[in-house]
Amino acid sequence: MNLFNILSDIEKRDAEAYERVEFTRRNLLKTTAVAAVGTTGFLATTLNKAFAADSEVVDVLNFALTLEYLEAEFYEMGLSKGGLIPEADRMVFMKIGEHEKQHVEFLKSALGGSAVGKPTFDFTAGGKFADVFSNYATFLVLSQSFEDLGVRAYKGQAPRLKGNQDVLLSALKIHSVEARHAADVRLIRGLRVWASEQETGGAPAAVYEGENNIRQHDLVDLISVTAPRLLVKDGSPEMVAEKIVREAFDEPLTKEKVLAIAGPFIK
Repeated sequence: MNLFNILSDIEKRDAEAYERVEFTRRNLLKTTAVAAVGTTGFLATTLNKAFAADSEVVDVLNFALTLEYLEAEFYEMGLSKGGLIPEADRMVFMKIGEHEKQHVEFLKSALGGSAVGKPTFDFTAGGKFADVFSNYATFLVLSQSFEDLGVRAYKGQAPRLKGNQDVLLSALKIHSVEARHAADVRLIRGLRVWASEQETGGAPAAVYEGENNIRQHDLVDLISVTAPRLLVKDGSPEMVAEKIVREAFDEPLTKEKVLAIAGPFIK
């Protein structure tokens, strides 16, 4: 039995399946690496030709590029600070940082001359996180925040890309990788792997605002759909269903909300 092949098959059918199951850090890194390589090599030239005349797509990809710049520099600075990241976790952040740089290069290649430049960042957010590069706990809080914010940001922009399937597919591949990064940071912190408004781990509450949505796709109440199918030992099926439904989806965030959250980190 080849576990990696099985996980790969699951990914082909459901890019978010990993977020709903427990898995080891080693497996996570393995599958994340596979996905990242696939994303980086995803025909940037073809995408450039496909959306060159679409200002909506250019806006979305430049928005994504700004967030990727932020993440890539965050990990580069963190990894450069001796003694900040324990040796046991260092490989994880080296791999995540590598992926973020790949995302930056991919988006820059796809955007060509339309790519925005890298802003200047203040990872202390005006002093609020003053010890981000000297206190590993603070570094982890911001890492989790940036990754979960990135996941919701990509999902929020997906509807704007519906008219260009190539670009949409590429953006969702990056979204999937970001979700795995977030899951891995959560594992390191001893949290569950999926985003939850009930388990922020000290990250800014705004990152998880609206994650408790219980209605999906044409406002279907998923609790009423799920509860009758549950067998539970403790609590009622309704209580368990509510928890499952609330945590089963990463809710999208608008560009405006994402920039409001990320704004204090961008000069």
